[in-house]
Amino acid sequence: MDRLDTMHTFVRVAELGSFSEAARQMDVARSVVTRQIAALEARLGSKLIARSTRSLALTSAGSAYLEKCREILNLVEAADGVAAQEHQAPRGLLRVSVPLSFGLRHLAPLLTDFSVTYPEVTVDLDFTDRRVKLIEEGLDMAIRITAQLDPLDVARRIGFSRLVVVASPDYLRRHGEPTHPAQLADHQCLVYLPSQQAGWTFLIDGQAQRFPVAGRLRANNGDAILDASCRGLGISCQPTFIAAPALEAGRVKAILTAYRMPELGIHALLPGNRYVPHRVRVLIDYLAERIGARPYWEGD
Repeated sequence: MDRLDTMHTFVRVAELGSFSEAARQMDVARSVVTRQIAALEARLGSKLIARSTRSLALTSAGSAYLEKCREILNLVEAADGVAAQEHQAPRGLLRVSVPLSFGLRHLAPLLTDFSVTYPEVTVDLDFTDRRVKLIEEGLDMAIRITAQLDPLDVARRIGFSRLVVVASPDYLRRHGEPTHPAQLADHQCLVYLPSQQAGWTFLIDGQAQRFPVAGRLRANNGDAILDASCRGLGISCQPTFIAAPALEAGRVKAILTAYRMPELGIHALLPGNRYVPHRVRVLIDYLAERIGARPYWEGD
C-alpha cells in the first residue's frame, strides 16, 4: 500500500475515532486497518493515536499529521478532479442524505433523472429527518432545509421554501380562525419536532418574534403533521413544498397570512476540510437548477 492510501486510512480512523468503523466503511477487516496504522507509526517513529479499551485520541503529533494529510489529500483529489473533468463524465459513488418528505416528494424523481443522465454515477440515498454527521457516517453530501445553518456548516444554498400556517376548514368552523400569532396559544397546534418545540417564529414589524404553541400531537415528520391538520386535529406550520397540494385541493386553508415567517433555505451540506469531488459538484449544480425552477417551492 502506498503512502497516499495509508494517509487515507489514517484520516478515516482519526475522523471516525474507530478502527472498526473505518474498516467497515473501507470494506476491509479491522486487522488490516490496525496493521496499516501500526506500520505508519513505525515508519514515522512517532505515536499518532493513543488507544484505550473504549476510545481513541490523537496525540499532538497525530493532530499535526492529520492536518497535513488533509491538505495533501485535498490537493491530490483536486488535481485528479481537474484532470478528469476535462475529458470525463462524472463517475463513482455518491452517498447522499435527504429529508424524508422532501426527499420522497421531490428529490427522488430528480435523482432518478440524474442517474439516467449520468449513468457512471451510483447514488446511495439515505432518507431521514435527523441531522446526520457527514464525516462519521461516510456521506458525501446532505440536503438540509432550515432557516438558520450552524456557523461551522459548509454548505451551498440551492433553493428556498416558505413556511405557511394551515388548518382545515372544519377546524376553523369549530374553533375560529386566529388573527394574530399570539392567539395560537388558545388553539390546538400540531408541532414538528424538534425544530418547532420552542414555538413558531413570525416577523413582527421586521423583527423575529417567537410565539409558544402546544397541542395533543407532535411528530418528526411533516407529512404526518399535515395529515392531522387535514383531518381537523389542529393548526400546523408547514413548508410550502409539503403544504402546496393540500392547499390547492382545499383540504387546508392558509391562515395568519398577514404575518410572514422566516424563509427556509434548501442547502447542500458538505463535509468540512475536504475537496469537493467533480461528481458532487455536478449533482449540486443539477439540483440547484431544477429546484429553482419549481415555483411552489418558493411559495408562489
